[in-house]
Amino acid sequence: MANHHRGDVDLQLAGTTLTLRLTLGALAEVEAAFAAPDLVALGERLQGGRFSARDLIPILGAAARGGGNRISDSDLAGQISAADLNACIDAVARLFANTFGNTA
Repeated sequence: MANHHRGDVDLQLAGTTLTLRLTLGALAEVEAAFAAPDLVALGERLQGGRFSARDLIPILGAAARGGGNRISDSDLAGQISAADLNACIDAVARLFANTFGNTA
């Protein structure tokens, strides 16, 4: 269950709830996935609010692991249907807003 004081967001997928959390380790994973040299560069890349499926998987995977879920990116990708895309995009936007002190 999401702890909103920590910036957590719950995401419903395939009948299960994943708690997403951007820990320092999760942010490092996302930086590495996007070859971003630092958080500022990562923020600039994601600031446009446009995500590809290729972008969503490493973000959701790292955040799911940060939230305590033991799941690989490929297993997570297999659980996400096209019908889940809007919920995934919304969850990622809320996750970054919650983590960095903005309101979503």
